[in-house]
Amino acid sequence: MRLDPPPARHERPAIDEAALTAARLADLMLAGTRARGSDRWALFLEPVPELLRDATILELRVVARRARAAYGFRDSIREALPAELTEPFLDALDRLLKALAKDALSG
Repeated sequence: MRLDPPPARHERPAIDEAALTAARLADLMLAGTRARGSDRWALFLEPVPELLRDATILELRVVARRARAAYGFRDSIREALPAELTEPFLDALDRLLKALAKDALSG
């Protein structure tokens, strides 16, 4: 039994653009954590922008969910950064996850 390889990101422009948007916002969040001396959150966010830029479609769901975990109930990045940084990133992650779910249903 032969399985077809998953599509490349450029073959799913909605997913690719959502991931790149989230990566740009993750860069801003990372800079914000560093500027505020929040080493813990900087360490958490450090790999995220590059992963969002380079991950395959199959890997993106894991990356986005891990990044979204920063918005925990008891421990949240919202405590370290202002809403003008945290909320656009959260929205971008949700858009990415929605695009991935839509693609999975259609594929």
